Amino acid sequence: MPPIPTVTRAYMLACVGLFCAFYLLPPGFESLFALWPIASGQFMPWQPVTYAFLHGDVMHLFFNMLGLWMFGSELERLWGPRRYLQLLAAGALAAAGAQLVFTVLVGSLAPTVGASGALFGLLLAFAMVFPDRIIMPLFPPIPMKAKYFVALFGGLELLMGITGRSGIAHFAHLGGMLGAWLLIQHWRHSRRR
Repeated sequence: MPPIPTVTRAYMLACVGLFCAFYLLPPGFESLFALWPIASGQFMPWQPVTYAFLHGDVMHLFFNMLGLWMFGSELERLWGPRRYLQLLAAGALAAAGAQLVFTVLVGSLAPTVGASGALFGLLLAFAMVFPDRIIMPLFPPIPMKAKYFVALFGGLELLMGITGRSGIAHFAHLGGMLGAWLLIQHWRHSRRR
C-alpha cells in the first residue's frame, strides 16, 4: 500500500479526530459546525467549510475516508498538494452552495455534514484524469471503467435527489462534482493561454 500523501492524510486525520472529539464535548456542540439551511436561523458563515469535517456516524466516516484514500491519494500525487487542496475546497464549497440552494427550494431545515461533496468532486476528477482505469466498486461489485462508474453514480444521485427523501444530501454530492468540473475546466483553459 503506497503512503498516503500529506493533504489526504491531514484531511482524514482531521475528520477522524473531530469525530472522536465530539464524543468528549457536550452534546449538540457539533451542531455549531454543521451546515444549517439559511432559513433555520442557525446558519453561520464558517459552516460551508466546517461541515465537510463532520460525519453522522461511523459508517458515514468510514466510507468517506475510504473514498478519500482510494481516489484522493492518487490525485494528490499527480497534482501536488496545492492543486489537490484547491480541488477539495472546490468540491466542498460547491456542495455546500448546492445544498443551501436545495434547502431553500424544498423548505428543509435539516443540517448537512460530511466530506461527501468533496469526495464526489474527487470521483469526477479521477474519472476525468483516468477515464479508462478499471475500478471495482463495492456496490455493485462489478469491474467498470472510472468514467462509467462516475456517470452511473452521478445519475443515481440525480435520480435519488429528485425522487426520494432519504436524508442524504444528493444535491450536495452533485454540487461537489460540479465544483470539481468547473475548477478543472478553469485549469485547462488557463493552460491554453
